[in-house]
Amino acid sequence: MKKDITLVVMAAGMGSRFGGLKQIEPIGPDGEVLLDFSVYDAVKAGFTKVVFVIKHAIEKDFKEMVGKRIANRVKVEYVFQEIDKLPVGYACPSDREKPWGTAHAILCCKDMVKEPFAVVNADDYYGRSAFQKMADFLNSDTSDYAMVGFRLVNTLTENGYVSRGVCEIENGILKTVTERTKIADCKYTEDDGATWTSLPEDTVVSMNLWGFRPDIFGYIETGFKNFLDKNLNAPKSEYYLPTVVSEQIEKGEKQVQVLVAEDRWYGVTYKEDKQIVVDAITKMMNAGLYEGL
Repeated sequence: MKKDITLVVMAAGMGSRFGGLKQIEPIGPDGEVLLDFSVYDAVKAGFTKVVFVIKHAIEKDFKEMVGKRIANRVKVEYVFQEIDKLPVGYACPSDREKPWGTAHAILCCKDMVKEPFAVVNADDYYGRSAFQKMADFLNSDTSDYAMVGFRLVNTLTENGYVSRGVCEIENGILKTVTERTKIADCKYTEDDGATWTSLPEDTVVSMNLWGFRPDIFGYIETGFKNFLDKNLNAPKSEYYLPTVVSEQIEKGEKQVQVLVAEDRWYGVTYKEDKQIVVDAITKMMNAGLYEGL
């Protein structure tokens, strides 16, 4: 019997490199955004609810341009990630402007999400098979977590550097994720381009498509308090979801299954990427993949 499974969409961040609010940038012929296609694929795969993590500052525009349309297809709820939303006993510094990171975004869902759930970025296109693999996993009885990984060559742009979590995998289980912040043409640099290290094209990388059980909230809450004890007054510090996952792997608390999607990932990292994504989506729509969207 299939379970209720939820899709948590992280949509609170502004697109600094892109130069605007990527989450509501029109991509499809009738003003559809990348989220429309992700939710379409997720509902087809069996997801029964979507929770959007947004900021109050974008609530009106987001609901008008995205939320209302998606609510016609699936149950929709909203959670707000604000910088002053901290555990009891912690006060947000007055000079803090940056969000507290992706792990904090998920922690904000604690009271809303009580079932197995997947996490995605609002401004990424993952493809039909990625959501189907994740839905099948979340409907299984294992207590493991999961990550849908993509081949590095299928996630690159010709328009600049990208940041990717490079995965070490053993027998289908995630061992480590190493963040490489400057990757171009299947090579990365750690010294601003003075030297480059090659990566195989088929290297599996994380694109922030995770699958969790509700017990993740306890792990994040504990870890976030430890993070705040050390970093509360560091204005640019963030607590990231891969950090939480890595901590549980290192402690032996959890296993994370790696589900590899062979589809191409699409995203608008830079303004120049938009036309590539528009062309790809148009081709898929013309092929009938998104009938009725």
